[in-house]
Amino acid sequence: MSQLNNKVTIVTGGAGGFGAGIVRAYIREGAKVVIADINPDMAQALADELGPNASAVACDVTNGEQVRAAVRHCVEKFGVPDVVVNNAGTTHRNQPMLDVDEKTFDRMFAVNVKSIYHMAQAVVPLMRERKSGVIINVGSVAGIRPRPGLTWYNGSKGAANMLSKSMAVELAPDRIRVNAICPVMGATALLGDFMGVPDTPENRARFISTIPLGRMAEPSDIAAAAVFLATDAAEFLTGVELPVDGGRTI
Repeated sequence: MSQLNNKVTIVTGGAGGFGAGIVRAYIREGAKVVIADINPDMAQALADELGPNASAVACDVTNGEQVRAAVRHCVEKFGVPDVVVNNAGTTHRNQPMLDVDEKTFDRMFAVNVKSIYHMAQAVVPLMRERKSGVIINVGSVAGIRPRPGLTWYNGSKGAANMLSKSMAVELAPDRIRVNAICPVMGATALLGDFMGVPDTPENRARFISTIPLGRMAEPSDIAAAAVFLATDAAEFLTGVELPVDGGRTI
């Protein structure tokens, strides 16, 4: 039997990278998925590929009105969301902390942190009414074990990780579970910025050498964790900071 049969879900940043991996897995497990992404063409292409249980909506997660509109789209198309995955994220290029300009800093905190605030404002009241819901924030191992050169990114993901725990405690009486998935770097669009050097096999090897299991994260790794945390099998898990990192945080 499908693990997420008829669960209504929203995945932000769902058109590519880890987000697309989560979307595909959720559809495979029987969920109805709203793909909310700043790139509407990519989101629509994925929705077209995945069929009637997927629906695309343009959404800049730093914009509260666009987040509210994405949630309204979900309610109108499939119903009140059972599961929300705050996956959209960005970074600054790996570089000395004082070299990151203020505009980049502000944008990154808006995407990685303020987006969680906007989504909570939009979905928590709906979930509270039903005394049920799952929120999954995609944090990062960067918020647990920071890499040099990514100081401000590390801080934004530390915030995402901690917000997940604090939300979990506050929303527990409403039967809303909140957990964080903390991936190690993967071969996504952000990889070159994370490394701060050209994406060559030699440079990848340097970073992979810091991961005990000897490879980067794949979208399927993150998706498997996102599926489990959304299922009823995880009904007693909340406030978990789950590294999906091949042992990087050890």
